Amino acid sequence: MAVVLASQDSYRLLQISDCHLVSEPDGWFCGVQPYRQLQLLLSQLHANQPDALILTGDLTQDHSLASYQLIAELLSDWSCPVVYLPGNHDDIALMHQAFASPPFSAQTELSLGDWRLCLLNSKGPTPAGYFDSTRQRQLQRQLGVYPPDTAIWLFCHHHISPMGSFIDEHIQLDAAALWQIIGADRRIKGFAHGHCHYAYARLLHGVQLVGCPASSVQFLLTADYQSVAGRPGYIEWIFNANAQADNAVRWQFLEG
Repeated sequence: MAVVLASQDSYRLLQISDCHLVSEPDGWFCGVQPYRQLQLLLSQLHANQPDALILTGDLTQDHSLASYQLIAELLSDWSCPVVYLPGNHDDIALMHQAFASPPFSAQTELSLGDWRLCLLNSKGPTPAGYFDSTRQRQLQRQLGVYPPDTAIWLFCHHHISPMGSFIDEHIQLDAAALWQIIGADRRIKGFAHGHCHYAYARLLHGVQLVGCPASSVQFLLTADYQSVAGRPGYIEWIFNANAQADNAVRWQFLEG
């Protein structure tokens, strides 16, 4: 099943990632209060809500139900669908428990015009990404039911191409298998992720890679772990319903 958005010429989506909330609203993470950061961002976005909101993992830092409930409260009066996927810090069962009511949806696919946006689960037993053969077959089955003229964009928590920094210690371990699936299906146009706390866009092997900044802190591209406190970041996406149109996909990195 998918979240199907109403027919229109284009769709505006927001991607928020790496919130790293703790159970207390005034709790701290890497020199910031992550709940207050997210509260600020969502309050600014509330008046002009997107057609859908995508949360790409590491929503919690302390793995607590209370941290997810804080997010649920912040989004309780939003009218657009909110879909989510897990990061390495997340507890999937607690996510589903806290996000059991609208506007949240546990569906892992968004349907908008010619586009299908697939939300992948890359959580594994370590902080690195994990996409084993079971998940690979599941994705291939999902791709197999799409019509030939479908355009596809993948969303995931972990990155699949090295950043050249400490975060590569926790890269998607099954990246080669994912790249094989992507390379075999020309309908896949892009891959967006979180995890790196760093905004970038790069075309690789004909596929557009886009990294989402964090709503908490950003990471420097250094060999050792270094974070920078600043304003909460996010991505605004525009998908043209006609995937063959010029500039069928646009995005911009923004701050709250």
